[in-house]
Amino acid sequence: MSQIRNIVILTGAGISAESGIDTFRGGGGLWEQHRVEDVATPEAFARDPNLVLRFYDMRREAIQEKLPNAAHFALAELDAKWQGNLLIVTQNVDDLHERGGARRVLHMHGEHLKAWCTSCDVRSHWRGTLLDRPPCPVCQARTLRPDVVWFGEMPYRMGEIYGALREADLFVSIGTSGAVYPAAGFVQNARELGVQTLELNLERSQGSALFHETRLGPATEVVPAWVAEMIQ
Repeated sequence: MSQIRNIVILTGAGISAESGIDTFRGGGGLWEQHRVEDVATPEAFARDPNLVLRFYDMRREAIQEKLPNAAHFALAELDAKWQGNLLIVTQNVDDLHERGGARRVLHMHGEHLKAWCTSCDVRSHWRGTLLDRPPCPVCQARTLRPDVVWFGEMPYRMGEIYGALREADLFVSIGTSGAVYPAAGFVQNARELGVQTLELNLERSQGSALFHETRLGPATEVVPAWVAEMIQ
């Protein structure tokens, strides 16, 4: 590991599952109660904003009751102790990485605890409801929506992510299905750049064959074990 200095870590729903946050695609997952087309697209919001806002109000409230787990704390320890560049790119819209203590975190799919004003383009920290159409704290327009990237929208800060991958020595994917692009393509990008790749997952992802190494098990076990190797 001595030759590794710069690390990019991608995390998905699997890292928060043991904290009690529903995964999107597993059995009993979030989308089994609602069709994607009904709650997670711009068209759904235009068609039935009350349904969409109620859905995200429930998720926002539920996330605030959850706690970081051992995997979040382990990555926070790595973040604090790693001397080289490190970027935790998360597909998750919860704040468990931050509450676990991590600082170098990029939310490519947005955050449940923020609201985006489509009038003035300001994103504000938000913990309450959006269903009653509260005014934007900045411009007072009643045009707030969840600051979450819906299907069909472009993930955030992609240039920054690809830039970090170009400088990386190691790409690690944790708790992802390998089914959602563009994140699912990061391992291919890393391989083409000559970056070492590692998968930590409960089961093999759709892109598992592209990783140099795969370690299977619960995130609360495999992530702390890997971090311990890196900072020993």
